[in-house]
Amino acid sequence: MSENKIKNGEQDAKSEELIDFAVTARKYKTLLTTKYKERKPWVNPNPYDIQSSIPGTIIKILVKEKQIVKEGEPILILEAMKMQNRIEMPFTARIKKINVSEGEKIPKEFLMIELAPADEK
Repeated sequence: MSENKIKNGEQDAKSEELIDFAVTARKYKTLLTTKYKERKPWVNPNPYDIQSSIPGTIIKILVKEKQIVKEGEPILILEAMKMQNRIEMPFTARIKKINVSEGEKIPKEFLMIELAPADEK
């Protein structure tokens, strides 16, 4: 379905597509903005990847590659906005690869550590 835009009392030749959506059993039509259409698609996070949730500087790395780390143990310290954030192990696993070094500045959603199942070598 399309609808013509009205510009200064005249119809514009361009038409945009209206999208249907429902709220509490009522249907509405809306136009999607360019920002919405070009948004970054959501990707289901991999539980074996530890990414930074905020940008910051790696202060200290407390683990080594191939080490088995138990759930809740600290793995590194990330400084952001003058606060030191202790990143803890989400579950028991083996450290597969460390992608950061001490003193390195990292952006948000940066892959810091890759994990592998604890029984895998």
